Amino acid sequence: MNAVSETLEAYERWAPVYPPIAHNPLMRVEQTAMLEAWPDMAGRRVLDLACGSGRYSRTLLESNAAQVVSLDFCMPMLQQVVGSQRVCASMMQLPFLPDCFDVVVSGLALAHATAVRPWAAEVSRVLRAGGTLLYSDFHPQAARAGLTRSFKDAANVTFTVPHQLYSVAEQVDAMAAVGLQLHSICELRVGFELREPFPGSDVFYNTWHGLPIVLVVRAGK
Repeated sequence: MNAVSETLEAYERWAPVYPPIAHNPLMRVEQTAMLEAWPDMAGRRVLDLACGSGRYSRTLLESNAAQVVSLDFCMPMLQQVVGSQRVCASMMQLPFLPDCFDVVVSGLALAHATAVRPWAAEVSRVLRAGGTLLYSDFHPQAARAGLTRSFKDAANVTFTVPHQLYSVAEQVDAMAAVGLQLHSICELRVGFELREPFPGSDVFYNTWHGLPIVLVVRAGK
């Protein structure tokens, strides 16, 4: 089984217990940083790329976007999304015409891309001139240090979601190569931005203090 198939299987298992909200400390601190970088969505046509169960789709609708398109490759996740136009497709081959979105938002998904530059190229292709890309991801330094993205399914069985390692430099280079200009980078660190208590957090924070764990990037075309 390849990484794409493994990732899809993991999210199919995760979907029944994956609510459309920021449901753990990492997601809550990630969402806070995303909203701090949030562009004006009023009247905009927006793509929620790799939308999962639709937590950012909901926020986009609340931000008065003119149209929200929610795309994900996992149908059980996508079926939980409400209020937007839903599309089941790969984020590596977007089924949209060029220059059709004002904003592209993507939460914690880039590491599921099979290659970073083609991913960035697809985003750039569908983003109009003057448009904005805002995305977050599990920080590559955290993945390199051995931290994983894992969950318990409805049967309480633990699964780890596969993900690729794309350094910050690789991400920045990929965006530059496809005509996207970097606006800001925010690196959220264990024990600094991420400090909410949770079961076992004392050991976690002592072990990983200072490690970048979430990356939030804003760019424009």
